[in-house]
Amino acid sequence: VYAPAHPDTITGTASPNGNTPRLEVTGDAPVAAAVPQTGQPGLILLRRVGTVDPASLDDYRATGGYTALRRAFDLGPAGVIREVLDSGLVGRGGAAFPTGRKWDATARQPDHPHYLVCNADESEPGTFKDRVIMEGDPYALVEAMTIAAYATGCAKGYLYIRGEYPRATARLQHAMATARARGLLGDDILGKGFSFDIELRRGAGAYICGEETAIFNSIEGQRGEPRSKPPFPVEKGLFGKPTVVNNVETLVNVLPILEQGAQAYAAAEPKLFCVSGAVERPGVYELTFGATLGELMDLAGTTGTTRAVLLGGAAGAFVTDLDIPLTFDGTRNAGATLGSGVVLVIDDGVDMKRLLLRIAEFFRDESCGQCVPCRVGTVRQEEALHRLSSRVDQSDLVLLREVGQTMRDASICGLGQTAWNAVESAIDRLGVFTK
Repeated sequence: VYAPAHPDTITGTASPNGNTPRLEVTGDAPVAAAVPQTGQPGLILLRRVGTVDPASLDDYRATGGYTALRRAFDLGPAGVIREVLDSGLVGRGGAAFPTGRKWDATARQPDHPHYLVCNADESEPGTFKDRVIMEGDPYALVEAMTIAAYATGCAKGYLYIRGEYPRATARLQHAMATARARGLLGDDILGKGFSFDIELRRGAGAYICGEETAIFNSIEGQRGEPRSKPPFPVEKGLFGKPTVVNNVETLVNVLPILEQGAQAYAAAEPKLFCVSGAVERPGVYELTFGATLGELMDLAGTTGTTRAVLLGGAAGAFVTDLDIPLTFDGTRNAGATLGSGVVLVIDDGVDMKRLLLRIAEFFRDESCGQCVPCRVGTVRQEEALHRLSSRVDQSDLVLLREVGQTMRDASICGLGQTAWNAVESAIDRLGVFTK
């Protein structure tokens, strides 16, 4: 298992091009500690994490790195998009939009230049899978972004990373510098006549900038607020040009699609889950789509009597049925959402009223304030939960439902539209405020 020799130090060395400093932040635990399955056979997305030196391009290539990019050049842009379409890959950020359709729509736009944006902001509470990939397998993201850019006709990409991820930032900067020095990023990649480069931008801790159009505003130097749609990003996105936006997990799924072929990938389609809370082995788990919530919890091991599981993070919902299949359709049919893969296990020792109040406080703080339903609704929701925490009044429960439904129906973006989900599910399924 690869781990830094001195896990509580920060080192600085020159990058391969001799210009860009490489900062290795190793104060945190080794990234392998966040992957209980490290080294197990059969892993696809996590196969290198904890077993390969994330700083070594040679190690990455020795374990299959850049075979997907070479196949992409053999297939051509249209062939790459066809493989992604045939694989059935959908976005892993929560919206579950078909990735191939998004790429195809961007590639067809006559307006140029086209832009690629990797959403690595990962600010949903309970989510840390993208961080693990970026820290443990950074070259995979660089390669995947290069393939996405090739398929969609982008010469420039932006990697928008959460500002609280210094180690991931350092490793990606090093990976990009090394790839440039070795002809795998920049001008004339692999001598194929295709040029593409990546600019890394650090977010400043705004949850709203996880929304795809708020990212555009942030990159452009404007206030991080979502834009009204249409027009959609594939038509008019970053700097008013056609833009494709994917998150980290979505992009790295493209590598096994091209390495194995669309049909083989679809037969063993991997999904990452962030398991935390009342479990013995918290961390990032890789399962095949279709595994049940109970199977995932068996891997993680529960520590007490499980009262509920919060699926999808603060924007998700509480469930009690452990037979729910962990697919987008399976969780939707159960009145929940797979979201970004958050699985927060709650036991009987948790004060649910306090937990709901904390979720409401989070949405109040993170609302950008652009639209009235969210700006006012998140405040009213928190106020009602404050009152309900000490005295249950039916009028406050009625108010919560009215405010929640208004936010869901009338908010501009997903923040307001989902701010009521967890509270609603706790009231209806867990009876939190039952007298």
